[in-house]
Amino acid sequence: MDDLYTFLSGLIAMGFLVLAMFFGRFWRRTGDQLFAAFAAAFMLLAINQTVAELVDLGREERGWVWLLRLAAFLLIIIAIVRKNVGTGAKP
Repeated sequence: MDDLYTFLSGLIAMGFLVLAMFFGRFWRRTGDQLFAAFAAAFMLLAINQTVAELVDLGREERGWVWLLRLAAFLLIIIAIVRKNVGTGAKP
């Protein structure tokens, strides 16, 4: 069961990396900061998944690792708010 958990954790990390490259490519093509924020957020999520699996800590001592996930979600929220506030209709 432990091997399956490790395999699935690596699969999820790889998916996050693929998404980071996907959004990075759109950011280079368009220059839109929203795509850059999504690429950075998915990179943070990939790092979070990798560190959570590689660091051999107990459940109680792993709390600091999840701060990376919090940072990724805050980055996405801030980018979406900035995009929506910046595109308001001008009279």
